[in-house]
Amino acid sequence: MMQIKDSNGFRRVALALAMVMALASLPLGVANAGMVTTDRAIGQGQAAEARETIKGFMARDAVEEELTALGVDPAEAQARVGTLSDQEAVDLAQRIDEMPAGQGVGAIIGAGVFIFIVLLITDLLGFTHVFDFTDKGSANPT
Repeated sequence: MMQIKDSNGFRRVALALAMVMALASLPLGVANAGMVTTDRAIGQGQAAEARETIKGFMARDAVEEELTALGVDPAEAQARVGTLSDQEAVDLAQRIDEMPAGQGVGAIIGAGVFIFIVLLITDLLGFTHVFDFTDKGSANPT
């Protein structure tokens, strides 16, 4: 039989082995494997492409100027594009691609004409005095 001359060395080796065995027996996370559907794989590609479309749109000078005019930091807006969900990014990119340039101009002109007509009518009725050419008197003399 083998004799152990150095019991201190034996204890160190035994302690090291016990620690290795204890660490090896700790539970680790379980990896789950599954099939990736074609729709999901294509959807991830579409989301990445949509984000690039949005970032390209936001990199335009006119868009950056408009964001600044509205009080939005363009860098912060770019960072928020990354936080969009895949579906939101795809929807936004489709709306950007479908909108013709200057589409909102008609609505702005329409709103301006509407405001002009309202002010003109209130001026003619004498409730306001915005335009000099409608000097018809006032319903509220002061």
